[in-house]
Amino acid sequence: MPSPEPAAARQRRGGRDTGSSDVVRRLRGGTDMLTTEALRRLDAELDWYRDLAAEDRSWIGLVAQAGIAAFINWYETPEEGSYNAQEIFRAAPPELTRSISLQHTLQLVRIVVEVVEDNAVKLAEEGQQADLREAVLVYSREVAFSAAEVYARAAESRGAWDARLEALVVDSLIRGGDETLRSRISALGWSGKGGTLVVVGQAPPDMDERRTADLRRACRRAAQDALVGIQGERVVVVLGGEGDLRAAASSLLPRFGPGPVVLGPEAGEVGDAGRSARAALAGMLAVAAWPGAPRPVLADELLPERMLNGDPLARRTLVQELYRPLVAAGRPLVQTLEEYLAQGRSLEGAARALYVHPNTVRYRLRRIGQVVGWDPTDAREGLVLQIALAVGRLSESAVAHRGV
Repeated sequence: MPSPEPAAARQRRGGRDTGSSDVVRRLRGGTDMLTTEALRRLDAELDWYRDLAAEDRSWIGLVAQAGIAAFINWYETPEEGSYNAQEIFRAAPPELTRSISLQHTLQLVRIVVEVVEDNAVKLAEEGQQADLREAVLVYSREVAFSAAEVYARAAESRGAWDARLEALVVDSLIRGGDETLRSRISALGWSGKGGTLVVVGQAPPDMDERRTADLRRACRRAAQDALVGIQGERVVVVLGGEGDLRAAASSLLPRFGPGPVVLGPEAGEVGDAGRSARAALAGMLAVAAWPGAPRPVLADELLPERMLNGDPLARRTLVQELYRPLVAAGRPLVQTLEEYLAQGRSLEGAARALYVHPNTVRYRLRRIGQVVGWDPTDAREGLVLQIALAVGRLSESAVAHRGV
C-alpha cells in the first residue's frame, strides 16, 4: 500500500485533513502571542531593529502580524492563500519597505518562522505538529523567494531611474548646469571630495546595457566618484575624488571605442566641471586636425585646433592663460619668443636679431616655460604659443578698434 500523504502536502494541493480546522483556530487565537514573541526576539537579536524609531518598530509589528495572518490563511485554504511579500508589506507605509533592506526582511522572516516552529507544540496536537512545521517551512521558503523577487525588481527600477538621472546630470553639466544640479548629483551618491575631470570618447560599436553597466562599475573602481553619460555614439565620463584623476581616466581607455579620447582640464567641485566638459567636447570635434594626437589627449593640448574650429573657450584660454601672463612678464620675453619663432626656432638666429648672447635667449625661453607652463623649444608647445601670440594681438586690435 502507498504510504499516507502528509497533511501539508494535501493542503498544498488544496486538500485538508480532519484536524486542520482545529489547528487554524488555535493559530488564530495565538496570533497576538506569536507577534509579541516575534517582536521580543527581534529586539533581543537584531541591532538594526533596536535602532529604529518607535513608529517604525510599530510598523514592523504590523508586518510581522500580517505575515502570521497570511500564513494562517494559506494554511487554511492554500489554493486561495498568498505568500506574496508585497501583500505582507502592504500593512506598512512604502517608506518602511524602502528603509529595510532585503537582508533585514529575511531576518524578520527567519525569526517569525522560528517563533511559529517553537510554539507548534502549543498550537497543534501531537500528531499534527510535524505537518504544521512542514507547512511553516514551505510558506517561509516561498515568502523568502517572493521577497527577493520584490527587492530585485525594486533594484532594477532604481537602477534604471539612477541611469536616467545620471544621463540628465551629465547633460546638465555640458549645458552649464542649473540650481538643481548639486541636489541631483547628491542623489546619485557623489561625495564631492577632491577635483573633477571630464573624459570624452567614442562608444564601442556594441554598446548595450550590459557594457554600459560594466563601464559604470569600472569608472567607480577607478575613482571615488563617477558619472557616465551615453550620448549616441559618444561616451562622457565625469570622474571625481582625490588622487590622480588623469591616471584613473587612462585606466579606462580599453572601455572606450576606437579613436581619440579627450580629457578636459581638471576642475574643482563638480558644479564647476561644465568648463571641463565643454573643453573636452570641443577637443573631440577638433582632434581630427592633429593626426598624431596621443590617446588620451588633453583638451588644452588641442587649443590651436579648437581655435581654428571656432571654439570660443579655446580663444579665451589662449588669451587669458597664455598671452596675458606672457605680456605681464615683460616685453623682453615677448620679443624673444617672437624672434625665436620667426627665426625658425634657432637660438643663434634669435640672438643675432636681438643683439644678445644665445645663452640669454636660452634663459628667456626657459623663463617663458616657467611663466605660462608651455615650453617654446618643444615643437608642439611652440605652436600653441605661436597661436596664442596671434590670438592675443587680434584681441588687442579688436579692443583698440572698438575704442576708436
